[in-house]
Amino acid sequence: MKHQAFWKYIAKTLFYFIIIVVLLYLYSYSHTGGAHFIYNEF
Repeated sequence: MKHQAFWKYIAKTLFYFIIIVVLLYLYSYSHTGGAHFIYNEF
């Protein structure tokens, strides 16, 4: 039972991590006009 809970925790963590990365990528890509979003700040 302990192993099952451990793997469920790992899977949930990876799942949320991937969602956050995808959302950050889409947010930074769509709001600043593409690849040069770093230079828009300066």
